[in-house]
Amino acid sequence: MWMYLGLLAALFLGLHNLCKKHAVQGNEVFPVLLGTIGSGFLVLLPFFIGSQFFPESTKQIGFHIDRIPWQTHGFIFIKSMIMAASWVLAYQALKHLPITIVTPIRSAGPFFTFIGAILIYQERPNSLQWIGFFLIIFSVILYSKIGKKEGINFKRNKWIFAIIGATFLGASSGLYDKFLIQSLELNPQTLQFWFCWYTVLILLVILSLTWFNNPEKRKKFTWRWTIVAVGVLLQAADYFYFKALQDPEALIMLLSAIKRSQILIAVVIGGLIFKEKNKRKKLVPLFGIMAGVFLILYS
Repeated sequence: MWMYLGLLAALFLGLHNLCKKHAVQGNEVFPVLLGTIGSGFLVLLPFFIGSQFFPESTKQIGFHIDRIPWQTHGFIFIKSMIMAASWVLAYQALKHLPITIVTPIRSAGPFFTFIGAILIYQERPNSLQWIGFFLIIFSVILYSKIGKKEGINFKRNKWIFAIIGATFLGASSGLYDKFLIQSLELNPQTLQFWFCWYTVLILLVILSLTWFNNPEKRKKFTWRWTIVAVGVLLQAADYFYFKALQDPEALIMLLSAIKRSQILIAVVIGGLIFKEKNKRKKLVPLFGIMAGVFLILYS
């Protein structure tokens, strides 16, 4: 069941990436990011209020937000800092790079998670899983070759380094999620609510320094319906992902790879919607990534 939950998370993440590309195109990144996380927080807020005043009702529907000690709040705040840094880098990169380049680089995230799962959680992959992960990495290298044809130099373009940094931080957060869900025994909605709350606070601090006091930047911001859609879709994806992690048998290295199947939506549908170049050539490494995920799933 945890694998199917992972596939559901991938579906919502793929739709989330399409909406995110639309939200940041020609727009100010930080307020867009605050809007998306704030929208997700508002979706969860009624469940928090219900948990305070109608605890039995929220427990019956499976969305009760538990009271947690301050030490646990500290652990969640660390996750918020990691992901805030990852999203800032990723949103900036997505604003300046084609979605058909950004998404495949992000697909290398399972490789970082793979290494961490072996070193930290002693997860042991078999030979087919090894082949699957290296097939994913090789496919990402092919994408870099195609990216050069679009005038994107992977060695000199700072946005490439930004998306690589975002990918590494995102993978670190994924490893940390297993600790939060399994070791601290947090339920998904409790983790999601407090994570959104602390991330909103972090982004408000960033915006107060870089955006609120800058009239020119404020004029460049355009509100779009996809900002709300990004927040809602992300919460749906995180919920299924965290539910999958609650299973003691769930392997974070495999779950991370399963989530990468979102690339099918981002590259195929996103390439058509945003009319990006070299879509047919990108299908070759896309097939490589999907084959890598297949090997991991069915090994």
